[in-house]
Amino acid sequence: MSVGDEIEDSAAPLIEHLAELRTRLIRCVVYFLIGMVICFTVATPIFNFLTAPLCQVLAQRGQDCDLIFISPQEGFFVAIKVSLLGGFILSFPFIANQLWRFVAPGLYKSEKGAFLPFLIASPFMFLLGASFAFYVVTPLAYDFFLGFQQFGGEGEALPQGGQNAAPLSVVFQGSAQEYLNLTVKFIVAFGLCFQLPVLLTLMGKAGLVSAKGLGEVRKYAVVGILVLAALVTPPDVITQVILFVVVYGLYEVSIFLVGRVEKKREAELRKQGLWFDDDEEEDPLMREFDEDDGK
Repeated sequence: MSVGDEIEDSAAPLIEHLAELRTRLIRCVVYFLIGMVICFTVATPIFNFLTAPLCQVLAQRGQDCDLIFISPQEGFFVAIKVSLLGGFILSFPFIANQLWRFVAPGLYKSEKGAFLPFLIASPFMFLLGASFAFYVVTPLAYDFFLGFQQFGGEGEALPQGGQNAAPLSVVFQGSAQEYLNLTVKFIVAFGLCFQLPVLLTLMGKAGLVSAKGLGEVRKYAVVGILVLAALVTPPDVITQVILFVVVYGLYEVSIFLVGRVEKKREAELRKQGLWFDDDEEEDPLMREFDEDDGK
């Protein structure tokens, strides 16, 4: 067999993998487009559902829940953004299935059993974080923001601005697009933050991090979480404190889960006779080697 034949034989599997990857990616795009089209047809009910936190706060203040379009094309772009978000959520199980079917053949049976739970836990934690943001954080944030409204008194203002003039009224007339952008920002930010236990536990499973190491950098993690809370949330103290408390709690949960993973790995290695404690007696051959090296 010539060298050219060896190169050709070694290149064939790579081409097959690339062809399969292209097929999987095309299917993912098709699933996403189908989900986006479905959500576009019901974009108005989805948007009305997303306005529930705002309407709840306005109803408590005795105000009507009316959002406006400040440009002719704003309604179209609102529908597109709703379709993008809804299409991704709707198609994610199918996209994850395609990614799993591409990766699974290259994994051992034990690796499949270790990776599959994380693939299932990731969307669950994202939905949990998104639900927490939508039902808990968003109403609190909008209640804080709308607390800065100013309602004028009864009567007409005097022409020359006398002492009996009615105070200025500054009330909320929100843009539909701005409201959607802020609400989606809340949902995505908390959904991604809730991925922290999944990510760190997976890294612990791979041996990239340890429970002891995560505990030692806890003070740096606190600073990083504070910076994260300031960046991904609007500039109000309530939302930032809630995000900090939640993410720091998830960080502590991650340390516990990584510790569980390490204990399980240690138990398996002990069962196979491959685990050695640091405080165990040094091997006699290594001790003799160290003594000879020191002479």
